[in-house]
Amino acid sequence: MSDVSVIGLGAMGSALAHGLLRSSRAVTVWNRTSHRAAPLVSAGATQAPDAASAVIDSPVVIICVSDYAATQDILAAPGVRTQLSGKVVVQLSTGTPAEARAGAQWALECGAEYLDGAILAYPNQIGTPDAAVLVAGASGTFGKCESLLQPLAGGLAHVGEQVGAASALDCAALSFIFGALLGALHGARICELEGLRVDEFGGMLNELMPVVSGEVTHLAARIQTDTYGETQAALRTYADAAVRLVQQARDGSMNSAFPAYASSAFRQGVDAGFGGEDLAALIKVFRTRPAAAAH
Repeated sequence: MSDVSVIGLGAMGSALAHGLLRSSRAVTVWNRTSHRAAPLVSAGATQAPDAASAVIDSPVVIICVSDYAATQDILAAPGVRTQLSGKVVVQLSTGTPAEARAGAQWALECGAEYLDGAILAYPNQIGTPDAAVLVAGASGTFGKCESLLQPLAGGLAHVGEQVGAASALDCAALSFIFGALLGALHGARICELEGLRVDEFGGMLNELMPVVSGEVTHLAARIQTDTYGETQAALRTYADAAVRLVQQARDGSMNSAFPAYASSAFRQGVDAGFGGEDLAALIKVFRTRPAAAAH
């Protein structure tokens, strides 16, 4: 009997299994493509002949595959589902909050306990202080798994009993990260067009990070308290600046998709009557449903 079974041995699943082995856990592994288990077996893992055997072999089953549909294909297969009763399933695949809730309900119907997690790290960061793993679900269930999961991430955190919370926070963080990275790439192209060094631009952005962090904290506080009045930089100011970015892209014959989106979003806020309020007031636009989905 192993301490934990890991189903799914892609880059992240393999990293998780290696991290568990380094923490002196007895680990069973299984993957549809069996040869991926070889390095883990060499490191001390037990390779299960099939998914059902992997589930049977351990009280805790960590699954890390491409998505929730792949999870269902594996765990709902004949001979596997019936073995889930009494087990703890830790879902570390990528999905949405709605999928997390559906997964929890399905696990309950199978007689299993369920935790839903989100990994905020690259595979090579697993097992280091730089890795973060957010886990949502019943506190009692998390308590059963905390010591098992702790060596995988210095930033292991239980984010609440709402099972969709980890996925929601993951999606929210990705929204910010994607916006920042796309903005950096667009900015890099501006520098290229003007003959400026992109690496120096990157250094400038790094120096601006404390300012950005402070602004994010400011926005969050405004939204949480629903206060958008007095401000040093009104939404209208951002809208005017975004128009300038669109014009620069046109002048430089470069892709304008990023500034065009920003300009459109800011303009919607101004047109809705929030132009004199703080930038945080734009959340009121984001709260509205698109016209096509409103009926």
